[in-house]
Amino acid sequence: MPPVKRRALSPADTSRALRALSTWTPADAPAGGLHPGDVGWLLRHADATVHLWVDARGDGRPDPRYDAAATVAVGFLDGPVLRVTAAPDADLGALAADAEELLVPGNDWSDGLPIPGWRPDPEETWLALSWTPEPVTTRAERVGEPDGADRVLVHRSAFQRSTFALKHWETMRASPAGHLAVETLVRTPGGDPAAAATGWFAGAGRCGLLEPVGTHPDHRGHGYGRDAVRGACAALADRGASAVAVLTPASNEAAAALYRSAGFTVVRENHDWTRARRA
Repeated sequence: MPPVKRRALSPADTSRALRALSTWTPADAPAGGLHPGDVGWLLRHADATVHLWVDARGDGRPDPRYDAAATVAVGFLDGPVLRVTAAPDADLGALAADAEELLVPGNDWSDGLPIPGWRPDPEETWLALSWTPEPVTTRAERVGEPDGADRVLVHRSAFQRSTFALKHWETMRASPAGHLAVETLVRTPGGDPAAAATGWFAGAGRCGLLEPVGTHPDHRGHGYGRDAVRGACAALADRGASAVAVLTPASNEAAAALYRSAGFTVVRENHDWTRARRA
């Protein structure tokens, strides 16, 4: 493979990265660290940065097309974790050598890209679960503009340290990935927002992704989360998704139980790569 060149993309320039990730998304559960939906969820931040690796020609300049054929990998820093998905024929060694510039001490995990000298993280196992399209009955409704505040309320309530706000939801929906999002909301009989799910489409015949899913703590135990999940899955299947995947830590037993109850099965266990600790 030719040498690689890395470019930092602003949110407005991420269409090329989204196209490449969609091209690489298989019919079953994605194997890399990123799905187009992961980038879509990142783009709730107006200052997000996505890294694009492209083939570098003999003169050292990247291919000006930046198309899926010229793109080698897509990634971003998710806190201390570098998350990457590479093209099926990519030279992972060349990518890892360049990626180490982003992996300064403190950025001690890599998801989807093995780093020489690092090792699989023994302390955290991630479950990759997949849902196969089937007939669905659900109380979930599609999220529209008038529902934005309630969708944000559910997320903020479900994730205690979340800073997700209406402006972030609006930024995400207006981003280059906004058209890939499918969101569902489930309300209590009294009309209170109880659970929500965001699904991401990667193209017909390709696997969709759930990211994120949450249930308001005041309304857990009534099947609202399951309905939100199944509603998002059905909406993705209606658009042509071949399956829907979700990843959750194995330690989050409640989340794993929710997805199993919604019809998901575990297809793989993943481990991030972690920097070797000095004795």
